[in-house]
Amino acid sequence: MTSIEPTTSLADLVNARPDFAPTFESLELDYCCGGGRSLAEACFAAGLTVDEVLDQLGEQAMTDPVDWVSMSVPELVDHLESSHHVYLTDALARLSTLMDRVLEAHGENHPELIEVSVALRDLRADLEPHLMKEEQILFPMIRQLYAADETPTFHCGTLQNPIGVMEIEHDRAGALLARLRTLTSAYAPPSDACASYEALYLGLAELEADTHLHIHKENNVLFPGVAAEEMRRSGSA
Repeated sequence: MTSIEPTTSLADLVNARPDFAPTFESLELDYCCGGGRSLAEACFAAGLTVDEVLDQLGEQAMTDPVDWVSMSVPELVDHLESSHHVYLTDALARLSTLMDRVLEAHGENHPELIEVSVALRDLRADLEPHLMKEEQILFPMIRQLYAADETPTFHCGTLQNPIGVMEIEHDRAGALLARLRTLTSAYAPPSDACASYEALYLGLAELEADTHLHIHKENNVLFPGVAAEEMRRSGSA
């Protein structure tokens, strides 16, 4: 793993090797919203050494068979909708129902579940409208941009305006996920947890990992690609 430079950003590392994402998740190295930081910077902030992270990265096998890094922008938009958006819509509804059941059964002995429930509710309240805005507004405009011979005129002007809004909402989702991780002690169920309690925490961990990868693909691959295309068409590139 000596070929990896400590100055390489986390986002670029995951772009080149999607199988690195699970290791970054386990080490709590933010490669989506914080993907612009170098590996060395992220390790220092997390109290890790670059060498120990490289050792763990070297043990990873490919986990994402979809070559989304090589996709065209319209293909990536389709991929995001058919995979992450579908998953997230289902998972948020399913985990909310499970959360209510676990809170009712264990809330008296585990009052922290009240805060977990509030954080999950806030996350769902943020992400469901966010997905709708992408599917009904931003993604159709991106498809229109790439399908047109001449640059379309959008009501928002440049697509960087709605993209900026999406990035702000990504930061908010990242903060809520971080709160869920803290409240659940990194999704570790207590010793008296029932099967539903364990399933809830496992599901929340999966939700966090998938949403981090989802945001990474948008912030660090899709959005820069759209910006480059707009610049190319305007003659600014």
